[in-house]
Amino acid sequence: MEALTNLERLQKQILRRITELELSILPQHFSTNVNLSSRHESCTGDDGATEARLSTILRANGVTDFLFKRVPSDYYDRSLEARRDILAASSVDHLCKSIVLVNTQAPADLTDCSDRNNSKYYVVVVQYTARFNAETVKAFLYALNNGKIPKKKFNLRLAPEESSVNLTGYEHNGVTCIGMRTDIPVILDEAIVKLNPDFFWLGGGETDLKLGIRTSEFINFVKPFIVSCSTI
Repeated sequence: MEALTNLERLQKQILRRITELELSILPQHFSTNVNLSSRHESCTGDDGATEARLSTILRANGVTDFLFKRVPSDYYDRSLEARRDILAASSVDHLCKSIVLVNTQAPADLTDCSDRNNSKYYVVVVQYTARFNAETVKAFLYALNNGKIPKKKFNLRLAPEESSVNLTGYEHNGVTCIGMRTDIPVILDEAIVKLNPDFFWLGGGETDLKLGIRTSEFINFVKPFIVSCSTI
């Protein structure tokens, strides 16, 4: 047990050093504006390695209006209204989640995400207050491929937890589109784009870490497909 504890401590030290090195090689205009151009707050857990890594990625890609917040361990036991208050979100509609979907009807030779128009996996960002509609995504992908792939070859279902973790590097309730282990194409529900104000919340890489981000900057960086894929 002591050896495992020491190993975990060493891993955190390595991650911290990697983050420091990443920050040191960022273009000058990113490094000089780190404390001025974002609404980023320090977190209070796990030495902040995840937050630092994702912040580095965001700033390096021109995202400046974002915010990390730690939440209580019983966050998901609370109502949406309580979660809204914890994050100081504008409304419960601004609380969103990222889910990993797998195309269960993809051909046997389609195993990765190299073709974003016809990927084995997709990450869909939807509101907690909405119900995801897989059929609209199926229709979107069919049209995206100009009807060259039969509709029956698209069947989006929730990916197994193990697959989600392996693909994203994030545990359940901590999944975010930023800094994923695999470059999975992202689908953003159109309802989120229409939110006012245009600043929404999603997972931040850890179960108790949440990321708030300006919608326009999220779109510019992630370049998601924007699809009307939910119902209230």
